[in-house]
Amino acid sequence: MDKPNHILRPRKRVEETFNCFAAVPRGAEELAAAELAALEIQDAKPGKGGVAFITDRAGLYRANLWLRTASRVLVQLALFPCSTPAELYAGVHALSWHELITPDMTLAVDCSLRDSALTHSGFVALKTKDAVVDQIRESCGSRPNVDTASPDVRINVHLHKNICTISLDSSGDSLDRRGYRLERNEAPLRETLAAAVVALTGWNGTIPLADPMCGSGTIPVEAALMAAHIPPGLQRQFGFQRWLDFNGRLWTDLCREAEEGIRRLPLGLVTGYDLDNKALLLAGKNCSKAGLQGQIHFFHAALQEFSPEGDEGVVIINPPYGKRLGEENDLRELYCQIGDVMKKQCCGWTGYVLTGNMELAKYIGLKASRRYILFNGAIECRLLKYDLY
Repeated sequence: MDKPNHILRPRKRVEETFNCFAAVPRGAEELAAAELAALEIQDAKPGKGGVAFITDRAGLYRANLWLRTASRVLVQLALFPCSTPAELYAGVHALSWHELITPDMTLAVDCSLRDSALTHSGFVALKTKDAVVDQIRESCGSRPNVDTASPDVRINVHLHKNICTISLDSSGDSLDRRGYRLERNEAPLRETLAAAVVALTGWNGTIPLADPMCGSGTIPVEAALMAAHIPPGLQRQFGFQRWLDFNGRLWTDLCREAEEGIRRLPLGLVTGYDLDNKALLLAGKNCSKAGLQGQIHFFHAALQEFSPEGDEGVVIINPPYGKRLGEENDLRELYCQIGDVMKKQCCGWTGYVLTGNMELAKYIGLKASRRYILFNGAIECRLLKYDLY
């Protein structure tokens, strides 16, 4: 936003730029940096839990529209030392919030704390809110209301080692909420993590991709969205669309440009299989909602029956970890079956297994040629690569 930058650099603002941070699932930071580079956003700096970058308004909009592995894009407003409630209030109150939020708008405050003197996130969020609404009341005579569910402006407070970063959340709802997944089964894989898994395989849509345990279809849908050049954010709304300086014409042009690049996928490129009829019904609905009706083929089949067609391709499996859906003893046979199916029925393909249980992974019985660390929420996982000669 140009107004927040006016707050930060009132005398030096020559062109509109945004200091941004894309929050990313741990392990996918380099992938997000590569995505930003593909969007012609240069000098993205990956770090723990995200990627810092500087861009213009079009770049900010594109990042939200196109990023597949990021969970949200924050726009930094201010950075200041903060070790007491008074310092927090003063630092937040010093910003010209009345230029960003009118009394008729609603707001919400998100907070994250780490290694700081202030240790209660609820208190920090409340103190921040007080400073914001007090400043707006002093400038405008009245104050905005709080709406935690669907605010016009979402403010992010990040306090790390007594340094406070105040940002605006340009995404609104988390970016993993693409809009196509209408229902969620027992232990769904986040869309952002599914996209990261597909990206790590190096699959580019020129050879088949199959998921023998697809559940509600998140991995096949994310793969198909990539191959069809469909932006993951095309069907949803973003936080920046409620900002006072939202450029509707620019946004319309970017969406139209994206729609013109969409392609239809050939028959059999992406397939999913599952034994659960309810999950397959969800997968079909999600596929249609994502704009991919008739382009992903789902089959009712047990894992042992999986036998992909073609001499080469990528097979991705995300089995239960034994932490949420069942006990380890019950899953050992399943992991043995995964190894047998890949070894006997996927010759010439490349296999990938995402698991949060390395003890169970031993029962696959194949030697992984590469291991990637990813986090499924708080669960540390491994994406294991198997070359199936």
